[in-house]
Amino acid sequence: MTANRKLLRNLFLLSLLLFIFIPAVSWSQSAENQKEARKIFDITYNKVYGSQGCSLHYDVNIIGILKTNGTIWFKGKKSRFEEQRYLSWNNGVKDYWVDLKKKTVTEYDANAERKDKYMSKFTFDVNNYIYSVDKSSQHFYVITLKAKKDAGGIKHLKAIIEKDTYVPRSLKIKVLWFWTTVKITNFRSGGVSDDIFTFPKEKYKSFKFEKGA
Repeated sequence: MTANRKLLRNLFLLSLLLFIFIPAVSWSQSAENQKEARKIFDITYNKVYGSQGCSLHYDVNIIGILKTNGTIWFKGKKSRFEEQRYLSWNNGVKDYWVDLKKKTVTEYDANAERKDKYMSKFTFDVNNYIYSVDKSSQHFYVITLKAKKDAGGIKHLKAIIEKDTYVPRSLKIKVLWFWTTVKITNFRSGGVSDDIFTFPKEKYKSFKFEKGA
């Protein structure tokens, strides 16, 4: 995987986790509205990142740069995804990236702090934002986040969330200078075994193994 594609892939997977989108509502929201928005966001965030785990199918198209779809699983700090060409197993300690076309396996330290100047722009802390909720839709919450003054990392986020289930349905993402839409289907919270995050090394023993930066 090239460095640029690896960067885009990391940013995209991060965005799935963080529900990134540009703000489209007024920021003169009441304290009550902000509190409710944060509560809704936390419920959805836990559905994705909680100890019970989750799985979902995603479709993303950044015109001219990245078009892909696949299935991803999360459970705490662990993750795994499957696409037509690329596969990944992150057990919380090691992150293995498989390129089926090049027949390579790249091993990364899952907990290493990223020093890349671009990746540093996409850090996220749930406490660094002002939250807002738009409840005008009959079926969806629109949760918008705006970074507090002097906060680093991502500046604007937004998630479209089902009112009855708190499931994220679609996302719009600003990555560096471009925008894209992520469609989420087949979301399931719970029932994720730790075993699926174990890299099946024997299956790829004929591939070339590399150490990632």
